Parts: sequence; C-alpha cells; structure tokens
Amino acid sequence: MGSANGLASAQGEQPLFSFGVISDIQYADIPDGRSFIGVPRYYQHSIHVLQRAVHKWNNHQNLEFAINFGDIVDGFCPKDQSLSAVTKVVNDFGKFKGPIYHMIGNHCLYNLPRDKLLPLLKIPSINSHAYYDFSPCQEYRFVVLDGYDISAIGWPQDHPKTLEALKFLGEKNPNKEKNSPEGLMGFERRFLMFNGAVGKEQLEWLDGVLQDATKVNQKVVVCCHLPLCPGATSKEALLWNYDEVMGVIYRYNCVKICLAGHDHKGGHSIDAHGIHHRVFEAALECPPGTDAFGHIDVYDNRLSLRGTDRMQSTDMCFDCKKA
Repeated sequence: MGSANGLASAQGEQPLFSFGVISDIQYADIPDGRSFIGVPRYYQHSIHVLQRAVHKWNNHQNLEFAINFGDIVDGFCPKDQSLSAVTKVVNDFGKFKGPIYHMIGNHCLYNLPRDKLLPLLKIPSINSHAYYDFSPCQEYRFVVLDGYDISAIGWPQDHPKTLEALKFLGEKNPNKEKNSPEGLMGFERRFLMFNGAVGKEQLEWLDGVLQDATKVNQKVVVCCHLPLCPGATSKEALLWNYDEVMGVIYRYNCVKICLAGHDHKGGHSIDAHGIHHRVFEAALECPPGTDAFGHIDVYDNRLSLRGTDRMQSTDMCFDCKKA
C-alpha cells in the first residue's frame, strides 16, 4: 500500500477509499471562446485536462472509482458532431482503470436527448431518469441526483416534464430570453432555462434512500450537477428547488457532503446544519498548461479533496470534535 498524500500521511491514517473528481469539461472541436460574462473558455484544451486526470488517477494506487459532475461536451459543439464528441470524451474516460460514475448537465442535453445520452454514459436509468445511488463500502453511500428531471431541455418538446418546466419558467421569469436573469432579484435569479429541478418522484426516492442509509448507519455524499447551497455558488447556478431537496436532506442526519459542478469558478460552504457544499472548478476554463481535477480521500469523519492546479484542495470535516 502506498502512503496517502497530504493530510492522511501527516496523521499516519489511511483513507477508507479514494475517488477521482472532474467537472464541466465541455469539450468541442471549435476555437476558444468566452462565457456570457467574458470568462475565457478553452474548448479543445479541456479534453487534455481529462486525459491528464485519467493518467494521474491510474497512477494513484488506491483510487476506487471516479465521478464526472456533468457537461462533458459544450452546447456550441456543432450538432452534426455531437455524437462523435460525446463518444470521444466517453472513450477517454474509459481509459480509467476503475468505474466512472456520470451525471447529466445542461450542455450534455443541448447535444443529445436523454434516450441517446444515458446509454452512452452507462447511467442506470428507468424511464430516462438519471438518478441513482451506489455504496463503495459499508460506511458510505453516494446519491447521484438528476438536476434536469424537470427541465426545458433533454426531454421531447411535448413531454409533460418539458411542459411543466416551461410553465414554471413562464411564471418565474418574465424575460423573453429565459436564460436572462435581468430584473430577477436575489435567489430568484436561479429561474433560468439552463437550470432545472428535482421532480416529486425523485424527491420521494431520495427520502427512501436517506431513510435506508440511516437504518444501516451509512454516511451519505449527495452529487448533483447543479449546486444545492446559495453559500457555495452564484445565485444563477442553483437548482430551481434546491430548498425542497435540502428540506428532504435535513430530515435525516446521514448526509455529510453535497458535491456539484455547473458554477465554473467553484466554491465551498458549510450550511446551518453543518453539511459541506463543494462546487468544483471547471476543466473548461483551464488555459493550456493548467488543470482542474482532483481526488478525494474518504475517512470516517471527513472528506479531503486533493486538487490539481486550479482545483482548490479542501478539507471537509463533518464529525470533528471541537477543541
């Protein structure tokens, strides 16, 4: 066994397990561009960030799996290249020696409908839903949410979930351009078309999973492309019904950490219930020669993110005794 790095080796303690993380690759074979607010985006370079991530993960002796936090291909990818671009990125992920767990983001859905996307990402799916859970060990369970369950993108245009999302947006956002937060105040700025919501069935499923995890004394890590806490992200990036999702989570004591992507600058906060929220920095915004990925060492009482380059290392201690 190689010694774990950073905090673990300093304390002579081995993690229970470790896993890789990367978010918002948004690869496209197009020239570099900028976001709506002028942040540079490196569409072609981002796949090299992924390749270096996979290489580094494979050289880490104790990495059990890796999680991709969504948006693997950019919305500006020419639609006739969508399938080949997604396939290319999935193949690069496939070079990792362990399992990869994917979740869907808005940019994935701009490129391919759910019925094509989910099988490519090997997301376990019932009726094209993309939420699921898995337990890498007895002590921990991971819950992957589908943040575009109620969404104006990804479902067929006449699908009840599309119609529900469009009705909701019509009520919440008076702008003609539904991706514009102009005139929206405070947390209402999240009511944009590139976000989505967790539907009623998924909320009931989440409640059942957390109930079960509580019974078997598991700690839970919740993963979602869209952030769930205003303290860790910009208002425009939040899940539409983050408050409802957190309401379910707060019924139990098992959820310790919520991890997300979508808001490219990254962020970290601890909410009033002591749950850590960590939003990951985007691979897309790495200038050539820089990276944004990492791995997380998991212990009984904390998760320790070891970031590479633009991804900030973060120690997330949830049961640490106060001195």
